[in-house]
Amino acid sequence: MSLQDEFNKLSEKIKQYRDEARVQLHLAKEDVKDEWDDLEQEWDRFRQKLDQVVHDAENASHEARDTARQWGEDLRTRYQDIRNKMK
Repeated sequence: MSLQDEFNKLSEKIKQYRDEARVQLHLAKEDVKDEWDDLEQEWDRFRQKLDQVVHDAENASHEARDTARQWGEDLRTRYQDIRNKMK
């Protein structure tokens, strides 16, 4: 799997968790809504950085790739946590 495919797959999984959480958000308590707002800002920064890393993938260092991957995994986990809190 190419780096771009890997990041696209991670991005799609995050998007899925994000979409599922958004559907249930109206039922959430205010503290979860605040957490959501903070996480949405992180999502926007992640997408900007991810687009940059994918664009520059040929020249990106392994460290930059690993950092982007870890950031994405962290976002995925946080969206999943919010989704689980609303079940």
